[in-house]
Amino acid sequence: MSTTTRQWLLNGHPRGRGIEDGDFKLVEKQLDDPGEGEMLLATRYLGFDPAQKGWMENIADYVAPMNLGDVMRGSGICEVVASNNGKFAVGDFVFGTTGWSEYLIHDGEGLTKVETELSPTAVLSVLGTTGVTAYCGLFKIGKPVAGDTVLVSGAAGATGSVVGQLAKIAGCRTVGIAGGPEKCKWLVEEAGYDAAIDYKAGDVKSQIREECPRGVDVIFDNVGGKILDDMLANIATGARVVVCGGISRYVSGGTPTGPGNYFNLIFRRASMAGFIVTDWASEFPGIRRRLEGFVQSGKLTYQEDIQEGFENAPDTLKRLFVGKNRGKQMLKL
Repeated sequence: MSTTTRQWLLNGHPRGRGIEDGDFKLVEKQLDDPGEGEMLLATRYLGFDPAQKGWMENIADYVAPMNLGDVMRGSGICEVVASNNGKFAVGDFVFGTTGWSEYLIHDGEGLTKVETELSPTAVLSVLGTTGVTAYCGLFKIGKPVAGDTVLVSGAAGATGSVVGQLAKIAGCRTVGIAGGPEKCKWLVEEAGYDAAIDYKAGDVKSQIREECPRGVDVIFDNVGGKILDDMLANIATGARVVVCGGISRYVSGGTPTGPGNYFNLIFRRASMAGFIVTDWASEFPGIRRRLEGFVQSGKLTYQEDIQEGFENAPDTLKRLFVGKNRGKQMLKL
């Protein structure tokens, strides 16, 4: 017996502009019963990340290009409702790249069973790509040592908030950059940052200099653009600059020019590197166990912003680019 599902399809490549309503198309499709080795999955939650805009643009070359008419790519938590697959049974919950579809047929490749003592949604937030990105970027690239000053842009976001707390666990002083007094208050009072800089409140460069008088040892950048330039202006000798994302590019569109203060890397004998978190995929199970232990011990807190209704998927993605989300952005179906 076939299953009717709704799907959001890619209907436009938002290059050089923001995401628009016309970039998506809602359709209905009939799915056949799962074949040998396949499962019928019911999506329960979708996860949203700024990188999805890069996938829509086909600028990100570390993933396969998206063609118009493709099911919108994204992460999800699904329940197995029918299975001819020996790895997962009916009733199991799995997570991974599933796409914007209420139901889907899947062979299980690349999916992981949800096994956590935290809320199941944690596998899309603190235990998901968000958490492991924070962990790998900070420790594999940033290499903080106790006593370092760590400066994080987009610090109130899902990844940035975890970065600062991991740096605190490592014995560092942490300073976060966020937009608005509410986010800055949360960084200090809940996420344990030592200080917060409100980029909407005035000159960011001078605020960084005030909060980091000895310079910054590790930068973890989620924003790019002028914020990155201001951070580079105050790096310490031997600093490590971790380039995780560039939400300013996603908002404005196009590919930004390089930072004007990049020559400071030479003056301060510093290094600057980008990364793709899947390079350490083999380490994810151990990293997730470590992160879960930090949460259970009270050393790590996290936020989840959960919207509702499959029809609201496009608007939920847009929330990331106007600063509406508080922590990991998700959608409950």
